[in-house]
Amino acid sequence: MNQLRLDPLTGRWVVVSTDRANRPRAFAPRIASIQADTSGPCPFCPGTEEDTTPTLETLGPDGSWLVRVVPNKYPAFEGDAPFVVTNRGPVFTQATAGGIHEVLILSPDHQNSWSMLSDDQTGAVMLAIRDRISEHATIPGLRYSQAIVNAGREAGASLEHPHGQLLGMSFVPRELVEEQAGFARFAGRCLLCTTVDAEENVGYRVVYSDEQVLVVCPFWSGSPYEMLVIPRAHGPHLHHSPTTDLLAVGRALKIALGRLRSVLGDIAYNLVFHSAPYRAPEPYHWHVHVVPKLTTVAGFELGTGVLINIVNPEQAAEELAEPVPVAKTG
Repeated sequence: MNQLRLDPLTGRWVVVSTDRANRPRAFAPRIASIQADTSGPCPFCPGTEEDTTPTLETLGPDGSWLVRVVPNKYPAFEGDAPFVVTNRGPVFTQATAGGIHEVLILSPDHQNSWSMLSDDQTGAVMLAIRDRISEHATIPGLRYSQAIVNAGREAGASLEHPHGQLLGMSFVPRELVEEQAGFARFAGRCLLCTTVDAEENVGYRVVYSDEQVLVVCPFWSGSPYEMLVIPRAHGPHLHHSPTTDLLAVGRALKIALGRLRSVLGDIAYNLVFHSAPYRAPEPYHWHVHVVPKLTTVAGFELGTGVLINIVNPEQAAEELAEPVPVAKTG
């Protein structure tokens, strides 16, 4: 049984999920003498569908698929147990870890990272994220969904086939609570709507811009080449956004990640989709964080919570803003 345990020093919940230690791994650990087990077929490639858990959703033409969503075999959250907090001692607070944990298979092609996908493919991925969050929001007891993509071993991926994860949970994590507080504290209109205007006015940190999306290396970047993808249309919830905006964000991510790849090579990165909790009121504006894994979080960062960025965002944006050829897509 998975558990949530409260860290009384920070107020953050920690998930204890020992079964996830049994996940298959296609990446070799950093210890060179230990090799990854690649003897079996990839569980996410076409032809192995019967070997995975039952498919929850597919998008694509008849007879084939562009995107698949399946339950995670090693979930961090599972079951329909209500969120119940139990105090087992003066500093021992735990809660049930009910919820949903799904795998989002981004493409049937084993080698295609997000930057290599067609516009149709990125659109299908964004629509799948929307559909699954919409489904999660109807389930009693769930409050928030987190969509992520871990690309590369250093970013936390255990299998190399391009995939993401969708987690529906019965609590709102501290990171979202802090972002909501940031929006509430901001004097004026929406914090990210103001960011769009301010970044375009100065122009120093814009990586990509079109009529529906702005991609910037934010002024407050905490890691090298970090990017923030902001839909121009204000809205707190990804799953309530117009389809045209979702497709535009998917394409903007493809372009931004393509530029990252052209500048830095095939590096690991995390995509983190932040959308307001299902029933949370304004103010909030959904967005996507792009965090390349170029440095290690060391003792100072762990001890203080203060990040050290060794590349200023103005320099990063200047390098990333140089357009790279985009393959024609269907």
